Amino acid sequence: MQINELLTNQNTEEAAWRALERSIIYYQGRPVGTVAAYDVSTEALNYDQCFIRDFVSSALIFLLKGRTDIVRNFLEETLKLQPKERQLDAYKPGRGLIPASFKVLCDNGEEYLEADFGEHAIARVTPVDSCLWWIILLRAYAIATKDFSLAYQPEFQNGIRLIMEICLANRFDMYPTLLVPDGACMIDRRMGIYGHPLELQVLFYAALRAAREMLICQGNQDIVAAIDNRLPLLCGHIRQHYWIDINRLNAIYRFKSEEYGKTAVNLFNIYVDSLPYYELDKWLPRKGGYLAGNVGPSQLDTRFFTLGNLMAIISDLATEEQSQAIMTLIEERWDDLVGDMPMKICFPALEDEEYRIVTGCDPKNIPWSYHNAGSWPVLMWMLAAASVKTKRTNLAAKAIEIAQARLGEDEWPEYYDGKKGRLIGKQARKYQTWSITGYLLAKELMANPSYLRLVSFDELPPEAVSRACEFEIRSVEPYIS
Repeated sequence: MQINELLTNQNTEEAAWRALERSIIYYQGRPVGTVAAYDVSTEALNYDQCFIRDFVSSALIFLLKGRTDIVRNFLEETLKLQPKERQLDAYKPGRGLIPASFKVLCDNGEEYLEADFGEHAIARVTPVDSCLWWIILLRAYAIATKDFSLAYQPEFQNGIRLIMEICLANRFDMYPTLLVPDGACMIDRRMGIYGHPLELQVLFYAALRAAREMLICQGNQDIVAAIDNRLPLLCGHIRQHYWIDINRLNAIYRFKSEEYGKTAVNLFNIYVDSLPYYELDKWLPRKGGYLAGNVGPSQLDTRFFTLGNLMAIISDLATEEQSQAIMTLIEERWDDLVGDMPMKICFPALEDEEYRIVTGCDPKNIPWSYHNAGSWPVLMWMLAAASVKTKRTNLAAKAIEIAQARLGEDEWPEYYDGKKGRLIGKQARKYQTWSITGYLLAKELMANPSYLRLVSFDELPPEAVSRACEFEIRSVEPYIS
């Protein structure tokens, strides 16, 4: 199917727009967000709430269609839910957090918003990504409207500052990355991503870039200086230590362990026998590569995590060469990463004893389901954005064609199961809003590549990255292709 034919397929698109309209949440007569899913066939649980991460793709679609009021209302109301006072109570959300979700409640005829910072979530994990997505979305709103006045309002400046204070605070860590618990992002259940997971590092980088553009320096000089210091360090660290291709794998394969001092090459003391290097040797294309899922003390998680890799391309965290290598990997390993429904949240799945130990025998995260290598249609918009960014739009067109043939007929499920994504997720909600908007946004990005500017950045000056990471680059230089 030609791209032009693909973009003019009206039936599925019209059904998607109708479903999106039905998902809109109203508060005091104003639209303020969208529900996670509008599936009347099953118990709502928390799917009748507006999740910050889920709303991002809805918000971007609304911005592209000129419906900026919904996004502005969302940003204003969620900012009001942000705690502004310091809390020493261990069971209260910390100052500056943005909630995972909110819902509209009514008491004696009075409407109010109730926020969930993780108090009601499975495993009671507070999200880290909500704050980061909120800043990214605020910048997207400013760019779409060509008006930064909302971001410049004192309450928004304070909101950005409070988020940055959380992210840039003194901590028990020596890396430029964010140390976070398991379950603190899109993968919101135990999946062995504790530490410094790629998804949150990439969102952290994008949020730092967005905050740097929006913060007024007067009164925020310390935060601005901290951002300017952290950005090149974070960028160099991810590009250097998370990158895996066949040359890098060769270097890691020959690592020595238990090295001490400034001359150490194996900086994280990775034990080679902990890596599936023979499987990686077969799976990695000669010209392909990707960013690892996690790096830390004696830890190199070699799973491919889709959101982190695609957002690294979109946000210009990955270099041009790395971006092309990631897209080459997706193309060469299409059956593994895309299959019959774009696309896998991660690859490969945790199986057997590893599944039982890492997930705690989570029945929803059985192998090739849900967060354990399930297929998520929402990731389609990020694939489209990365395809536009790298000028590999044939890949996105192929993915949209695959999804278009099934999504509407399957009633827009949250995720798909199986190695090829052929089965509708066993516990997946139907009419999942971000599955709907992931499809719509992918088509919009393909039809008008200029829309990419809402979520993309210019590359950091190479000299800034090289200066900031001079020691690290010098210490590993002999092992880098």
